[in-house]
Amino acid sequence: MSETGAPEEPNTGPAGRRAAIRIGVSGWTYAPWRGHFYPKGLTQARELSYAARQFPALEINGTFYGLQRPEVFERWAQATPDDFVFAVKGSRFITHTKRLRDVRLPLANFLASGLLNLGAKLGPLLWQLPPTLRFDPALIADFLALLPKDTAAAAGLARQHDARVDGRAAVDIDTNRPLRHAMEIRHDSFRTPAFVDLLREHGVALVCADTVKWPRLMDLTADVAYCRLHGSTELYRSRYSDDDLSLWARRIAAWAEGRAAPDGDFAGAPARDHRRRDVFVFFDNTDKRHAPEDARRLMEMLGMRWEAGAEAAG
Repeated sequence: MSETGAPEEPNTGPAGRRAAIRIGVSGWTYAPWRGHFYPKGLTQARELSYAARQFPALEINGTFYGLQRPEVFERWAQATPDDFVFAVKGSRFITHTKRLRDVRLPLANFLASGLLNLGAKLGPLLWQLPPTLRFDPALIADFLALLPKDTAAAAGLARQHDARVDGRAAVDIDTNRPLRHAMEIRHDSFRTPAFVDLLREHGVALVCADTVKWPRLMDLTADVAYCRLHGSTELYRSRYSDDDLSLWARRIAAWAEGRAAPDGDFAGAPARDHRRRDVFVFFDNTDKRHAPEDARRLMEMLGMRWEAGAEAAG
């Protein structure tokens, strides 16, 4: 493990030059991928195991739509290699229904739902805000202050869950680890230095979201950079050209090597430090089967070799 609590770099480049780079896809259960990305005849039960042998990280989407159960997280952990990492998408009940207001109890329920059972495979928690939510400094500050910074604090908050998860809560940890968070914004009012300053104060990453619809900001606000590539010209559908991916490869390499990106849109002042940052990149252009191929091509451009070892249990 690195000193930040993240797994060591999974064969991503010259030793000593880069922090960890993890590239994958958003979700893994897509019927159009069967017989294309997934080999013909592969059972659905083995799709996660297969995807985890192709990419060093995956983004869990199901947690956005509803509370999962501890045994589900345990099954996901068992189906993936030891050095694999999941990013976990936060509950839309917190972000979209409650709109970040009065969410201490819903957050406790979310944390108690089983994600702590991922252990060392638990990566960043992604908080995607709705397009209609405008920047409210006090609201955002309160929410960021509520987010636990390590798994011990997360377990403590999880123990405050209510009856919705009685009998199905998982609130124990094997050891204390740092817990990272990333926030994805979808309203242009967040394009302000005040928002960037809040993220830096709380050590929360600003998601660099590549879309044709919402702001794409590249401010570095934490010890991790988090990118979601939703489609180059058509949301969730269009592929990325070689030129597109080459530019993303240069940005990613810069962040991982402690350098400024060669270009970008920014809302705040430049980051004052030049530390190497772990980088998570997830392709979300899933509707036309482009995500896995684009992820593979980007890994090749970065010289990444993902060696997951023996086949994981399915």
